[in-house]
Amino acid sequence: MTDVNSVEQEQFGLRFIIAEMKAYPGRLNLVLRTVLSCAVVILVSMSLQVPLLALSLLVVFYVTQSNVVITRLVGTLFLLGTTLAIAASILLLKFTYAYPLLRILGAATLFFISAYLMRVTAIGVVFFIVGIVVIYVQTFADTTDQPELVVRSVLWVWVAVCYSIAVTLCVNTLFLPLEPWRQLQALVARQLDSVAQLLTGAQPVPHIDARHIQRTAISLQQLLRFACMRDHNVRQEQALHLARVNAVCRLLMLTAHLNTDSTRPPEAAELSRAVLALKLMEPKAATHALSTLDRLGTRQLPGVYEEIRTTLLSLSLPNFAGAAAPAPKPPVLAADAFSNPRYAQFALKTLLAAMLCYLFYMATDWPGIHTIMLTCLIVAQPSLGATWMKASLRVGGALFGSGLALVMLVWVIPHLTGIVGLMFMTLPVMALAAWVATGSERISYAGVQIMFTFSLALLETFGPSTNLTDVRDRMIGIVMGVVISVFIHAVLWPEAEGEALQRSIGRLLQRISANLRMPTPATETAALWAEIGQCEAALARVAIEPSWQAGETHQEHMTYRLQQIIASARYLLMANHALQIEIEHGSQSPGDAHVLDEIRAAMCAALDHGRQIFEQPDIQPSLERKLALLQAQAQRNIRDPQLRRRVSDTLHALGALLHR
Repeated sequence: MTDVNSVEQEQFGLRFIIAEMKAYPGRLNLVLRTVLSCAVVILVSMSLQVPLLALSLLVVFYVTQSNVVITRLVGTLFLLGTTLAIAASILLLKFTYAYPLLRILGAATLFFISAYLMRVTAIGVVFFIVGIVVIYVQTFADTTDQPELVVRSVLWVWVAVCYSIAVTLCVNTLFLPLEPWRQLQALVARQLDSVAQLLTGAQPVPHIDARHIQRTAISLQQLLRFACMRDHNVRQEQALHLARVNAVCRLLMLTAHLNTDSTRPPEAAELSRAVLALKLMEPKAATHALSTLDRLGTRQLPGVYEEIRTTLLSLSLPNFAGAAAPAPKPPVLAADAFSNPRYAQFALKTLLAAMLCYLFYMATDWPGIHTIMLTCLIVAQPSLGATWMKASLRVGGALFGSGLALVMLVWVIPHLTGIVGLMFMTLPVMALAAWVATGSERISYAGVQIMFTFSLALLETFGPSTNLTDVRDRMIGIVMGVVISVFIHAVLWPEAEGEALQRSIGRLLQRISANLRMPTPATETAALWAEIGQCEAALARVAIEPSWQAGETHQEHMTYRLQQIIASARYLLMANHALQIEIEHGSQSPGDAHVLDEIRAAMCAALDHGRQIFEQPDIQPSLERKLALLQAQAQRNIRDPQLRRRVSDTLHALGALLHR
C-alpha cells in the first residue's frame, strides 16, 4: 500500500508540474517583456558599473505584470516604498550611527512597524520594501566605520531600484504592451466561441465545467477592474460592462447544462450564429443577431435554450436595464487594524526571527549569509500554511538557481570573453525563471528565487566570477533563515487557517442555501464563484500546514473532507441553476409545482442543518435518510421527466455535499 501511495504521489507531482508549466494566453508575451527588461538592465549595469545587479533584476521580475495597468501600479508602489525606506534609513543612520545599540533598536522599531502595516494596509508592498531595506542597510553599517561609504551604499540601492523600474516601465509601455481592455475582449471572444461550439455540438466539443466557469468569472472581473483603472471611458460605463461580463458567465453556465443533451434542436444552430455575430462587437452584427433572436422568440424553445436566447438578447442591446452597480472600493486600512492582536503578534514574530538571524550573522562574522535576515520577512505570511508554502518555494528555487550557477561557474564562465557570451549564458536562465514566475501562486515565487540566487552568484561583480563559496554562502543563509522563521511562526501564536476556513465554508453554504430558496441575480452568482475560489486558495494553504501539532491523520482527513465540500458546492450551484431554469421555463403541472416547493424547502432545511456537521458528526445519518426520502418523493410525485431529472441531480449534489 505504501508503494502504491508513493507512486500516486509521484504521478500527482508530475501532473502538477506539467499543468503549471503549460502555456496560457499572454504568458509568452509576459515572459518576453521580462527577458527584454532583464537584458537592458544587465547591459546598463555592466556598462556603467551600477552595483546590486541582482536587486535590479529582482525589481524587474516584481514590477513586470500581466498588463500595463498593474505594471504601472506596482512600479509606482515600489518607487514610493524604496524612496520612503531610503529616507528612513539615512535618517536613522544620521542620528544613531555612532551608537550601535540605538541603531539596532531604531531599525527593529521601523521593521516592526513595517511588518505591522504590511498586514493591515492595502498597500502592504510599500511597507514590505521598507522593512527589507531597513534590515538590509544594517549589513552596510556593520562592515565599515566610514559613514560616507554607508550612505553611498544606501543611495546606490535607491539607484539600482529606480532605474530598473524606469527600464521596466518603458519596455512594458513600448514593446508588446497588453492592455486590460483588449485582454478582456479577447477572453470574452474565446468564451463566446466555446458557447457557439457547444450549441452546435461541434467537434471537438470544448470542456466547460463548474471549475472552468469559476476561473473565467474571476478572470473577467479582474480584467474589468484593471480596464476601469486604465481607461476613463470604460470607467464611465463600468456598470454596463459588469452586466455584460455577468451575462457571459451566465451563458457559460447555461451551455454547461447542454453537455448531458445528446441532441440539439434546430434553433441551436441559429443561436450559435447569433453568438458568433455578437462576438464581433459591431453594430451591424448586433442588429442582425437581434432580429434572429426576436424571430426565435416566437417559437417554443426548451428551457435552457430560451434562457440562452434571453441572455443573448440582453447582450445585443445597446444598454442594459438595471445594470449592476460596480463593487465598492476596498478600504485602505483593515477594519480591525487596531483591535485584532494577530497583526501585532505577526509583526513581533517576524521581528524576533530577523533579530535572531542578525545575532547569528554578527556572532559568526559571516558576511556571505546576509540573506538570512531578508528571508525572515520574505517568507513571513499571514498564515502558517502560506508561510510554509513561501518557505518551500524559496528553498526549492534557491537550490535550483544555485545548481544552475554552479554549472555555469564550472563549465561556462572559464570560456566567456565578453558581454555577448554573458548574455547568451544569462538570458536563457532569465527566460526559464520568468516562465516559472508567470505561473500560479503555487510556483511563481520559485521562479523569482531561481533568478535571484543565480544572479547573486554570478552577476554581482563586473567581471567573471569563479568563487564557489558565494553560491554556498547564499544557500546557507536562505536555508537557515527559512528554518528559524518557520520555527518561530509555528511555535509562537501559530495562525492556522483550518478553523477560519471552516467558518468561510459555513458562510458559503449559507449563501448557497439562499440560492436554493430563490433565483439570485448574476452578480450574486459571480460573487459565489469568487467565494468558492477564495475557499480553494485557503484550502491549498491549509493542506501544506505542518501537521505535527494536530496529528497528521486528522489533518489529512479534514483536508480531504473540505476538498469534497468545495467540489460538491460547485456541483450543487450548477445543478440548482439548471433546476431554476427548468422551473421558470418548464411546463410542470400544479401538482408538480406543489411537490417541488415542498422538496426545495426540505433541501434548504437540510443544508441549513448540515452546516453543523463539523461540530455534530452524529447528524449525518438523519440527513442521509431525509435526502433519500426526498429523492423517493421526487421520483414518485413529479411527473415531468425533465423536471424530475433536474430535481434528482440537485438532490444528488446536496447529498454529496453533506456526505461525511
